[in-house]
Amino acid sequence: MNVHEMTKISLLASLIAVTGMMKIPSFIPGAEFQLSAPIAIAIVAVFGFWRYMLAGMISSSILFFMGLHTILNVEISMIYRMVAGGFVALFGPSAPVLIAAGPLGTMAARYGLATTLQVDVWPLLLAALPGMIFTMIAVIPLTKMLKQASRLEGRRYARG
Repeated sequence: MNVHEMTKISLLASLIAVTGMMKIPSFIPGAEFQLSAPIAIAIVAVFGFWRYMLAGMISSSILFFMGLHTILNVEISMIYRMVAGGFVALFGPSAPVLIAAGPLGTMAARYGLATTLQVDVWPLLLAALPGMIFTMIAVIPLTKMLKQASRLEGRRYARG
C-alpha cells in the first residue's frame, strides 16, 4: 500500500467518523440519525468496498478508543457496512442499488442489535425509518459529489 492509498483511506475514515458524530434530529424521540449512512454508501460507490471497509474499521476503532462509541455502536456500524457495502459491491453502483443499500444495511443492523439486546426489532426499525428515508434521498447527490471530488483529485495527481 502506497502513501497515496493510505492517505485516501485515512481521509475516508475521518469523513466517516466526523459524519458519524453528527446527528440529525427526528420527530420520533430517540431516533436521531447519523449523517454517515448516506456518505458511507457514496464512499462504497466511488472508492470501492475494500477501501470503505478499511476506512470504516479505522473510524469505528478511533471512535471506540476515544470513548465516543460503545461496542454496540461498533456492532451496528459493522453490520451496516457488511450488508450495505456488500450489496453495492455485489450489484454495482447503479442508482436503484445505491438507494436500496442504506435501508437494507440499517434493517440488518437493527436486527443484529435486537438480537444482541434480546428485544423486539419493530420499535428499532420504526425509530430508524426517518433515517432510512433520508439516506434514500441523500445518497445520489452525495455520490455525485464524491465522484467529482475523486475526479478532481485524480487530475491533480496526473499533472504532477
